[in-house]
Amino acid sequence: VQLQESGGGSVQSGGSLRLSCAASESIVRRYCMGWFRQAPGKEREGVAVLGANGRTTYGDSVKGRFTISQDNAKNTLYLQMNNLQPEDTAMYYCAADRACYYAELLAAWRYNYWGQGIQVTVSS
Repeated sequence: VQLQESGGGSVQSGGSLRLSCAASESIVRRYCMGWFRQAPGKEREGVAVLGANGRTTYGDSVKGRFTISQDNAKNTLYLQMNNLQPEDTAMYYCAADRACYYAELLAAWRYNYWGQGIQVTVSS
């Protein structure tokens, strides 16, 4: 499985971006897929995950601002990010795994397939 992120960039505080993750094969709804981010000097953290059963889980810091979704026909996962803040600045990664640990969906170490990452920078 190969994952390719797109849609990152630089925005001002309060702005919006939509990230896309294109999968090399049809894994949406068969795998757990999600978005993670890592800022310099910090650990990788779970942002939002879409379980194979359709269940969504969000990190506390993004609840109400970010929305994860999918397009099965395009084998693509999305992350709509609204009201972006400087603390959202990070490298964002798409991840997937066939094994879904629903008690730990936001645990990065549970995922075996990763994209190369894309930078999101929010200025104040």
